[in-house]
Amino acid sequence: MQKAFVLGAGLGTRLKELTEFLPKPLIPVYQRPLISFAFEHLRRAGVIEFVVNTHHCAGAYHDHFPENSHAGCPIHFEHEEILLETGGGIDNVADHLRGDDFIVYNGDILTDLPLAPAIAAHEASDNLVTLLLRSTGDALHIAYDTASGKVTNIRDMMGTGGATEYQFTGIYICRPEFLDRLYHGTKHSVIPPFCDLIRDGHKLGGVVADEGSWWDLGTRETYLDAHAAIEQSDFPLYESSEESAVWKQRVHASVDVATDAEVDEATFIGKGASIGSGAKISHSLIWPKGKVAAGADLKNCIVRSGQCAEGTLRDANI
Repeated sequence: MQKAFVLGAGLGTRLKELTEFLPKPLIPVYQRPLISFAFEHLRRAGVIEFVVNTHHCAGAYHDHFPENSHAGCPIHFEHEEILLETGGGIDNVADHLRGDDFIVYNGDILTDLPLAPAIAAHEASDNLVTLLLRSTGDALHIAYDTASGKVTNIRDMMGTGGATEYQFTGIYICRPEFLDRLYHGTKHSVIPPFCDLIRDGHKLGGVVADEGSWWDLGTRETYLDAHAAIEQSDFPLYESSEESAVWKQRVHASVDVATDAEVDEATFIGKGASIGSGAKISHSLIWPKGKVAAGADLKNCIVRSGQCAEGTLRDANI
């Protein structure tokens, strides 16, 4: 499994101001952009080439990956002038994916669930597509038959009723023949082609991957909470503690923190940020080159790069 398509073109509307000048897959998590976790997760599973679609603030990807590569693996960025949604986005990069099985990976998730067993199960099956599923979560939209390994319904779009007891992780493995099942040249979700596979008797399979951690960072609440959860865990499972220490710094070594500032252990501060005298900060994220003014009092806040937080602020995006 050598190629992966990582979805990077979403607008990130649920994060509101946070993605005004930055694509959602580039929001910082500790000291790394979110999408870099996807790249590293996939690279550890054998992927050596990435394709990423872009739309909103596309130039930011080149700022973060000026060599169009990650750890020596090339990244092909494909810009969408008009958003094509997931199915249309895959179809738009089909020429880069043909020839072998490939992985599709949502760019707004953060996870270390095991990929190798799912890849092996897919390769041993006759599935055109294999979805990676979780048995717990807030969006249990998938009906999955454990005996046959088939997905039988999605959000009851098949109209057959029955329990939907699994959450779709946003990761799936495809055979190149699936590209011919997409609606060519049109904007569309990938869900209708998935339902077509079920109706036509082509196997839409699933693998339950409950090990490891999984977050959808689509809201500021999960974004903040994921940082706190990571602090208490050994995420990601695939990295050594030495590797994690490079990016897993709660406060970057370069941060200028006034000696009388109060910063709690649920606050994470990025490279080049500054914290003024007398500032009080709790359960907040300060992005690289973000500033907190002298005397500011922040709780549950996110301060973007280049922005300055002043005064008393609660649950605010700055």
